[in-house]
Amino acid sequence: MSKITITVTEASRNFSGCLSRSQLQRVIIVLLKRGKPVARLVPVDEKVGLGRDLAKALARTKMSVAEAKAWHRDLTRARARLSRLKVSKPKQPGTR
Repeated sequence: MSKITITVTEASRNFSGCLSRSQLQRVIIVLLKRGKPVARLVPVDEKVGLGRDLAKALARTKMSVAEAKAWHRDLTRARARLSRLKVSKPKQPGTR
């Protein structure tokens, strides 16, 4: 599924178009305010993993202390990498 970024202002000017594009073209639309992501429009049937879902799954999983520590280490590293990613600049109105 593709992802695009637009400003909150642009989304508010053409909200119904954003909804249609998300639903019909299977696009995730990330809304930016002052250049930072604040929300996402995601097709309703798209699977989105949440932290609480992960916590429930992990609670049912049996793993050794060593496995749990390795998993925690990997998760911490992944979060650090994600926090360093730069957000793409918003598309100009009228461009694809």
